[in-house]
Amino acid sequence: MIQVKTYGVTPPISLEASTDAETSLNTSMISELKKQGSFESEEATKKRYEVLKTFQKLASTFVYNVSIKKNMSEGMAKDAGGKIFTFGSYRLGVYGPGSDIDTLIVVPKHVTREDFFTVFADMLRKQEDLDELVVVSEAYVPVIKFKYSGISIDMLCARLDVNQVPLSLSLLDKNLLRNIDEKDIRALNGTRVTDEILQLVPKPMAFKYALRTIKLWAQRRAVYGNVFGFPGGVAWAMLVARICQLYPNACSAVIVIKFFHILNQWSWPQPVLLKQIEDGPLQVRVWNPRLYAQDRQHKMPVITPAYPSMCATHNITTSTMKVILSEFQRGSEFVTDISLGKKPWSSLFERHKFFHNYKSYLAVTAATKGSEEEALKWSGWIESRLRFLVQKLEVHDAISLAHPYVKYFEHSFIIPSDDIEGRRELLASFGTLKGEELMKKYTEITDENKNSEETKKLIEDESNVAVHITSLYIGLQLQSNSNGEGKKVDIHMICKDFLSFCQQLETYDEKFNDLQIKGVRLYDLPDFVYSEDEERPVKQSKGKKRKSDKNAKKIKKVKSNEVNGATGSEGGETSNHNDETAAASS
Repeated sequence: MIQVKTYGVTPPISLEASTDAETSLNTSMISELKKQGSFESEEATKKRYEVLKTFQKLASTFVYNVSIKKNMSEGMAKDAGGKIFTFGSYRLGVYGPGSDIDTLIVVPKHVTREDFFTVFADMLRKQEDLDELVVVSEAYVPVIKFKYSGISIDMLCARLDVNQVPLSLSLLDKNLLRNIDEKDIRALNGTRVTDEILQLVPKPMAFKYALRTIKLWAQRRAVYGNVFGFPGGVAWAMLVARICQLYPNACSAVIVIKFFHILNQWSWPQPVLLKQIEDGPLQVRVWNPRLYAQDRQHKMPVITPAYPSMCATHNITTSTMKVILSEFQRGSEFVTDISLGKKPWSSLFERHKFFHNYKSYLAVTAATKGSEEEALKWSGWIESRLRFLVQKLEVHDAISLAHPYVKYFEHSFIIPSDDIEGRRELLASFGTLKGEELMKKYTEITDENKNSEETKKLIEDESNVAVHITSLYIGLQLQSNSNGEGKKVDIHMICKDFLSFCQQLETYDEKFNDLQIKGVRLYDLPDFVYSEDEERPVKQSKGKKRKSDKNAKKIKKVKSNEVNGATGSEGGETSNHNDETAAASS
């Protein structure tokens, strides 16, 4: 039966059901998703469910313990409750192998955020199956990140102005937002937004298959990651949901095809809305570019449907917007060919060529001498600040594009404590081919050997020190002079300012934390940035260059000794480095 209900802020573009050809296309798309490993096994899904049951018990115990500590009676402490909610890909039903679980623990008013980061964090540390715990209490949305039984979990906490949090509690009531601070509101919004999205799509199953496809595409094309200036999971979900509203009876394949065609023509910064922005009972800021200058700066606004509405894509920069639009154009061309039978669905998911596309890169390396938890806190801080470096770079008159890569590379080594020079040399060259050679001098701590007796002995040996290094990359597209001659690109002050900015972390200590930025040429990139089945680019010898290349214009290059960063772990010394669209709009 044809749907007649109107979803979203405009009437649908088409109410037509899918044709036989479109249904066949849909079948082949789902088949390709299975080939690509998008779906998790039934056993792995059951494991997630059991893990969540464990954390519900832990949440109840946490609230009970805090209640008793604050002199509540036994009965009142038991009734205080505490409930675990999920949001993101798990709640939307689009998780796959290796996906994390976004969770939220909701607590009554006598349990504080500080209790969460101390009492609950200590309870977590005592769990046998726990690994890689890091507390990020200074974040915009404070979070505890950890691995439990091999599953990555991000856990938020929100305190409601209520005496009890029963297991029957729903978060849809806006009045629950009264008398709580903005950090609690932001934490609650993850679950509230996810639940609203599911209510605002006509056919949830068509939405889920389409979203799985778009998520896989975005990850393969390296345009997935809010922290790096690209849409995150919730933003991609809202974009897919909007297309579902415009084609309420279409199958998933049609949704995917329309997704690329419409967004390739979208009139940004026209916002993407799933429903009209609502007023509510609170004196809190709601996204409104007419009132707030900051909201007018959003380049590709995608607005959350739950009150108070916020922009889920505020991190997008000029450079990342260019990259996203380029991928929308590519996607539009590819789905056209796929619908005509000229290309298979697999072509849409071809891996990006980030580490082939630029002649110059910046390697940003964050190192910590100490525990894994301390390292995760420092590297996570640098990761969350990287977009500010991108914003400074992209306004430089010699740089036309500063493209951040959406993944980081982690390495840990056991280094003799007295090998200070070796450590300095490794950190100064890490992120390059030379650094990769130096890595071989030291024992690397890996997932395979970190729990072995031999590795544990080396770590516990006081004559050794564990050094954890995280590498991030930015591809630079450089302007050429009018006469075609290259010149040095001086970004010394930009890097120096970024270092000072990052040192504002409360727990920063120059004896243990290190940050370096260095220019790296394409052919000097380390092997670890390339996947196992990916061939690294090979530099042509001069004799093999085509004659037509002789008169080619010279391009400006960032030389490895033209960028200065600073180190902290070695006492603060400085080192050298270097028409459908119109109908869809609100």
